[in-house]
Amino acid sequence: MPIEFEIINTHIARIVINRPERLNALDIEHDRALAAAWARFNADPDLKVAILTGSGERAFCTGADILEYIPHRRKIARSRVEQGTISFGGLTAYRDVVKPTIAAIDGFCVAGGLELALACDIRIATPNARFGLPEVRWGIIPGGGGTQRLGKIVGLGVAMRMILTGDEISADAAMSCGLVTDLVGKSELENASIAIAERIAKNGPLAVAAARKALLSSFELSMEQGLAEEAELQRHLLLTNDAAEGVAAFSEKRHPKYQSS
Repeated sequence: MPIEFEIINTHIARIVINRPERLNALDIEHDRALAAAWARFNADPDLKVAILTGSGERAFCTGADILEYIPHRRKIARSRVEQGTISFGGLTAYRDVVKPTIAAIDGFCVAGGLELALACDIRIATPNARFGLPEVRWGIIPGGGGTQRLGKIVGLGVAMRMILTGDEISADAAMSCGLVTDLVGKSELENASIAIAERIAKNGPLAVAAARKALLSSFELSMEQGLAEEAELQRHLLLTNDAAEGVAAFSEKRHPKYQSS
């Protein structure tokens, strides 16, 4: 299968880009298959967290398969049809995926591959990982959200250097600038990503969704607007059965049993 979809422990989806012979680059077929996988994750109410990773020993994902995908995008550009935001792999447009996502990265994570990782909520990597947005070397820009997300995560200066030079950075540098949150050994990557996913899945699902929404909004709204949204989200949560269950479980020193209500 070009894109593998596995369900782990009932609530966690693991999506694997399985094209190692092309460093997990996405041609049109695989781009659409990945988008279908994300649509499946979105639509399944039992799935709470997704892990995105790549197969093989060399790459997480190296982005678009240039020899096929870029000519495809050029054809669309020539058509003068309004393109709108590019949703690479069904993940990089505005809030394509509505539930928590984790990128588990080993090897090259460059071009559209890094844009996929940037669109995830959490990124963990091995020391072998390499990160870059080299699109200016090909006469284009990181058009799958790279120019919009990287600076918000690593700061303007680091983002400018990476994007304008096209240079790659190491896993250690990615850790230092906040591009990734965890560095783990290659043999630990799968278990480490699942462990984080399980931690998230055990929490109140309504609270996780609200916290994620508030955090993402903090990059788009003024402080006043963001605080107002946070307060409204909290007000709704306080009236839910899940909030009452959380307090009861704390009082009774037991694990809560959330019902998403």
